[in-house]
Amino acid sequence: MELAQTEAGVLLLGLLFLFLGLGVWIGLGLMLVGLCGVVVLPMLMPSMPTFPAEKVMGTAIWQSLASWTLAALPLFIWMGEILFRTKLSEDMFRGLAPWVQRLPGRLMHVNVIGCGIFAAVSGSSAATAATIGKMSLPALTQRGYHVPMAVGSLAGASTLGLLIPPSIVMIVYGVAAEVSIVRLFIAGVIPGIMLMVLFSGYIMVWSMLNPSLTPPRDPSISLSRKLKESSQLIPVVLLIMFVMGSIYFGWATATEAAVFGVVGALALSAWGKTLTWKSFIDSLMGAVRLSCMINLILAGAAFLTQAMAYSGIPAAMAAWVGAQGFSPYMIIACLTIIYLLLGCFIDGISMIVLTVSVVLPIIQGAGFDLVWFGIFIVLVVEMAQITPPVGFNLFVLQGLTNMGIFQVARYTLPFFFLMVVAVAMVTLFPAIVTWLPTTMLSG
Repeated sequence: MELAQTEAGVLLLGLLFLFLGLGVWIGLGLMLVGLCGVVVLPMLMPSMPTFPAEKVMGTAIWQSLASWTLAALPLFIWMGEILFRTKLSEDMFRGLAPWVQRLPGRLMHVNVIGCGIFAAVSGSSAATAATIGKMSLPALTQRGYHVPMAVGSLAGASTLGLLIPPSIVMIVYGVAAEVSIVRLFIAGVIPGIMLMVLFSGYIMVWSMLNPSLTPPRDPSISLSRKLKESSQLIPVVLLIMFVMGSIYFGWATATEAAVFGVVGALALSAWGKTLTWKSFIDSLMGAVRLSCMINLILAGAAFLTQAMAYSGIPAAMAAWVGAQGFSPYMIIACLTIIYLLLGCFIDGISMIVLTVSVVLPIIQGAGFDLVWFGIFIVLVVEMAQITPPVGFNLFVLQGLTNMGIFQVARYTLPFFFLMVVAVAMVTLFPAIVTWLPTTMLSG
């Protein structure tokens, strides 16, 4: 890597952390760093090429936001906001509890299954942790379940909000990396199920090893009673299956499926008598706020990406990594550590848009599939959500339980290691990610 490009990369990175440390919004911070890369760097380093800043910024922002695929993002967020304001969280525990009574660990599995279902609604791990936590933690505590396991399983399972489609992070990665959103959604299914199985499997093994810490099961009830208890939950599950099925079977694009999801969510909200003018406006404004925040980050990242591309930093870094002779597995191990460290300071969406321009040339040079890498990066971002000191899910659970953040992190540790196992499995056996999209979209 040339000295000027090395110095430019270090300077831009230092500026970014300076702006973030000063409390500048991430999107604006990225734009400021990009502006420095286009305007200031050529002044300080005459060897750096010069470009018209206004044209670079205008082109980068327009190309990043003028995307039909990106239209799915606010729609899926709105779908989650609508269902969030229904009685879904209240119905979740009552609807799932009768079906898990015979499993070792009993109601502890409601955390995992509930998070899996709500993940398909919200696409956000923090929202999943808050919603399921408000519902399950008081119920589990009142029934005498082991608090550390209840908290840890919730923290681990809530990260499914990023992996189980429709995932906001997958949409952001797909747009940033120019990868098919449909392929990413399909690719996330098997890893998502695998992670749920790992979590539930650990709960079952732990319960069998610690039978005294698991309360006795509730009295058995008939199938008809189970169905009645789940009557409010079944329509939501059917809506999710229809929305995702329309994508998987090619009936609709991701954006069209998101429209179906919004219409279905409004219908379910009206049917459940929770759709009021206030809830409609609140859900709409919630979706607008989050979508604007994400779009600002995407716009800033696009401008910074262009500035870095013109300076030759990503290509130089890729060439440098290639010259070191690192094995593909060593590259993945280093990236895992880097993303975990980044997760201690910034959120998942920012991590992806900030690094994708530098990392993708390295990944392509190492021969990795970009759809596979999308699922890998989502898994690692999930791990970062439960990594102190700035794991977002840890903050949510700290607020719900009034425990210290490191105490919550300690309870979450077994599930963090299970996620490490999941990352190792998809790395050693990439077909876990690539088989389903290849099979479904090639037929």
